[in-house]
Amino acid sequence: MTSENAQNLWFQTCAEHVSAPRLSQDISVDLVVIGGGYSGVAAALQAAQRGASVCVLEAEDFGFGGSGRNVGLANAGLWLPPAEIRKHLGQAQGDRLVALLAQAPSRVFDLIAQHDIQCEPVRNGTLHCAHSSKGFADLQTRHRQLSQDGAPVELLDQAEATWRTGSSAFHGALFDPRAGTIQPLGYVRGLARAAVAAGAQLHAQTSALNMRHENGVWQVETAGGTVRAKALIQATNAYHQDLPASSQTYVPVNYFQYATDPLPKDLRDTILPGGEGCWDTGLIMTSFRMDQAGRLVIGAMGNLNHFASFAHKSWIQRKLAELFPAIAGQSLTAGWHGRIAMTSDHIPKIVSIGPNALAVFGYSGRGIGPGTVFGMGMAESLLSGSTDPLPIPAIPAHKETLTGARQMFFETGATLTHLVKSRGLI
Repeated sequence: MTSENAQNLWFQTCAEHVSAPRLSQDISVDLVVIGGGYSGVAAALQAAQRGASVCVLEAEDFGFGGSGRNVGLANAGLWLPPAEIRKHLGQAQGDRLVALLAQAPSRVFDLIAQHDIQCEPVRNGTLHCAHSSKGFADLQTRHRQLSQDGAPVELLDQAEATWRTGSSAFHGALFDPRAGTIQPLGYVRGLARAAVAAGAQLHAQTSALNMRHENGVWQVETAGGTVRAKALIQATNAYHQDLPASSQTYVPVNYFQYATDPLPKDLRDTILPGGEGCWDTGLIMTSFRMDQAGRLVIGAMGNLNHFASFAHKSWIQRKLAELFPAIAGQSLTAGWHGRIAMTSDHIPKIVSIGPNALAVFGYSGRGIGPGTVFGMGMAESLLSGSTDPLPIPAIPAHKETLTGARQMFFETGATLTHLVKSRGLI
């Protein structure tokens, strides 16, 4: 385990393991997948279960990227409310995506049960918490739109939100019983284990160095051998390594987490007693949930690898005291962070990068459910020759502008906000 991973709670507590030796020879398969996160391993599992030969190449270890670094909320839908999704995609495509992602948590928890994935699954819903009166007005809009689509969501007043969270800091909350929490690294590695059991070939520590399409076949070169395949999926998301033959443009945004030590039972019984996962409506969002051992995991936007990152930890300590005064001063385990691939419209992209080849990216922080659905849909589409299984149509290209400047804007804004608030200046 690298020193970076040793600081990540999910790497410390993951109960799932997968055999994925380095590629050491040339092989030929029906489908090659680049990237061992949710989309990549879900695609591999789907392909192997339908009888196709499939190989997954992962530059690090499976789940190394955002799939092993997020807070672990298995949500329904995207960050956007349904009306915004339809605005960007149109009525028919918007309806389809909204309906598919409404069922995404069921797909996730069904896979967990089917393959006995050890990832601490708790399907007790999530709470989207209003940090202000304006935030509560936003939740009212989301509640109205989701209810019109038949989602079983509940709008909670301040008193109910206080009881459900154990904190009096919120003006209300939106409860979604379809969702839940998981140990995110356990889930991705469990999917990878299931894919291996179904016949997929998985190779960790195997970077794709080059890719090209010749004579109707994709060739992906690595240091240990070349993979030849009829179809290709590039599922590297925010951990794309700039393969010469492909490009992805998105805004990379960092999100960090800290965890307390396991809390005493009397405190655990008063903080999130129903076991929901939470995030708030703040522009610089905060998320929090309990893990199986009773650790409170709390996070927000920010990178822990720069000179001013001390502001993030100081802010977390102050935020904990603000939300839950009874645990003020609790020690925190070393923090960890991961990257999110964000698009301007906050909608994932499927891009056609060549014959029988698709790339996917841009979950904007909603990777668990959508990543599972998109990965399986892409594998089914490429192997069947039909575009019908795709959650959204593939596009020929996607470009984002000023990605570096926007990345700096998000990080600088998060750092300054946390620096000011950690000192109690506002």
